Amino acid sequence: MNIAFVGLGKMGLGLAKRILNEGHSVTGYAPSESTRELAQKNGIKTFDSLKELIKNLESPKIVWLMVPAGKITNEIVLELSELLSKNDIIIDGGNSYFKDSIENSNILSKQGINFIDCGTSGGLMGEEIGYSLMIGGNREVYQQLLPIFKSVSAPDAYEYMGGSGSGHYVKMVHNGIEYGIMQAMSEGFELVKSGYYTDIDLQKVSKVWKNGSIIRSYLMDLAYNAFQKDPNLDNLSDIVDDNGMGRWTVNTAIESAIPAPAITDAVYARFRSRQESSFAGKTLAALRNEFGGHKTYKSKK
Repeated sequence: MNIAFVGLGKMGLGLAKRILNEGHSVTGYAPSESTRELAQKNGIKTFDSLKELIKNLESPKIVWLMVPAGKITNEIVLELSELLSKNDIIIDGGNSYFKDSIENSNILSKQGINFIDCGTSGGLMGEEIGYSLMIGGNREVYQQLLPIFKSVSAPDAYEYMGGSGSGHYVKMVHNGIEYGIMQAMSEGFELVKSGYYTDIDLQKVSKVWKNGSIIRSYLMDLAYNAFQKDPNLDNLSDIVDDNGMGRWTVNTAIESAIPAPAITDAVYARFRSRQESSFAGKTLAALRNEFGGHKTYKSKK
């Protein structure tokens, strides 16, 4: 099959290389010249513009997007709607909000252009071991693209989820779960490090936990790797960003009246990490002092 990638960063390039290695034809476009040069070194022919990329693609044209979610993705979809024709296909493999994907599908369907939302998980190791794909859109188009999905995914790691938006919906919830698991792990490691015993080696703990324990996982493997590099994480700040998918998960849970306290707390923990000094914390300290005379501490500022 012939496929064009728009966006050739770490994930996009990894996906493109797996497809290329399976014997498919792959071309691409990225706004950065250095990104295009790296792709070309890996055997992927690139073009200097989206228009040139589409012009040189065989029909039916298949375009896989791996660009930032939101405004950029939506703008590229609109631009592609003017360059593509009936029966062409756009696959959005980024972390788009599922409601945006529904809207993009509706826009493109009016022109007979097919839209597939493909939640993609695998991180930096995906290129080596394969990716996990959660796919939504028209089932017949999904069937048509199976050779591509098989080339990209790890064994038994791709599946059709349902109508437009469902792939990105499942990926959103996946990332919400990821937030919760990582928060629980982080709190657990802090309890081991700073609780009753203060001299336990976290490298040893993570090694034991990642091998045979009930909580073993890929994330635990990554924790072990992190402690191998920096045993006490002295070189890291405790500031943690969020990419929006955790918020979307919480908002969707509220809309659906479905309790998701662990995921919600994990999202709030990330917000808290970015506060240099929490006024809520100061207020709590003041209240405890006022009603019970509990000890307070001077601000570091």
